[in-house]
Amino acid sequence: MKKQLFSFIGLIGISFVLLSWGSIGHYKINTASGLSFNTQMSQFTSWITTLADHASDADIRKGWDPSEGPKHYIDIDNYNEFILQGKIPQTMDSAIASHGAAFVYDNGILPWATLTTFDSLKNCFERLDWAKAVLFAADLGHYVADGHMPFHITRNYNGQYTGNTGIHSRYESTMINAYISQFNYDGAEISEIENVNQYVFNYLYSSYPFVDSVIDADNYAKALAGNTNSSVYKQALWEKTSGFTIPLFADASHALTELIYTAWIQAGSPLISPNFVFAPDSEYAFSLEQNIPNPFRSTTKITYHLLRNSDVLLQVFDVAGQSVATLVDGKMDKGEHSYEWSTDSIKTGIYYLILKTGNHFDHKKMVVLN
Repeated sequence: MKKQLFSFIGLIGISFVLLSWGSIGHYKINTASGLSFNTQMSQFTSWITTLADHASDADIRKGWDPSEGPKHYIDIDNYNEFILQGKIPQTMDSAIASHGAAFVYDNGILPWATLTTFDSLKNCFERLDWAKAVLFAADLGHYVADGHMPFHITRNYNGQYTGNTGIHSRYESTMINAYISQFNYDGAEISEIENVNQYVFNYLYSSYPFVDSVIDADNYAKALAGNTNSSVYKQALWEKTSGFTIPLFADASHALTELIYTAWIQAGSPLISPNFVFAPDSEYAFSLEQNIPNPFRSTTKITYHLLRNSDVLLQVFDVAGQSVATLVDGKMDKGEHSYEWSTDSIKTGIYYLILKTGNHFDHKKMVVLN
């Protein structure tokens, strides 16, 4: 579920349904980060909804940004140093010096993407750019979560080398979606991170051993159920993996909080404006409202706002990533625009409304009841 093998449409669907703990998992991890906010971070409580709503933005960007894909994984066991010593060069420059840029990018740059996003977040804090800061924090949460997902840290990312093909999505999405209500986390004490680089690599090294644990659980569940798609299989996989999967989720949420806190401390602990409410800034130049009504039958009203004249692509996708409607495709004047979407020929189900202008996007979840 990584590498650059999928089309834009396919990636949109996979971003919502399959990749990187799935959208539900990322939503949960980013939301739960607020449970560890200490007294100093009480001002960040207003961020929680935005952190959750934008938790999967990084996955969606794969649809049009060819540089995004390698940021979500690292095939760490393709590094000889890791096999022999349990660690790899921990700066991107040193990794490239040892192995070459082609090798490094082909095997993924997840830890360095995480560190770059941390630096961007800190820079936003320093210049009091709160609208961008919260989006970088949401992206940071996504990469941190990927770093706690065992199959984003191995060459055997889909079980293809051990006869477990398909385990990536069975574990991170099918199982997680079924048991997400059992992921309980009360938060934990946080502190400033002394060495952010080492911190990121430490949780990667700690998460990697669970690759074999999930493979063993998959083998057990398949033997018990005789298949990989029944409730018996899913329950058996959960029983064998929940003991470490729940802590992985909690650790990811806690790590996100500590990284946000550290970036804020290192930036001088600036105060957020008491009136701050997240909204896309002028660089994004648009906003997409939730359709009304939602859920709905037959028709719904879609409204979006442009801060300047823009090329607009407004589409609807189903959960499999298939485009079911293109509502707007062309140059639109600045201002408010509304669209009445008729769904007489659309089946009941969940759909995603995607608004894209330039390299920026927003999305809303819609429920059709036809």
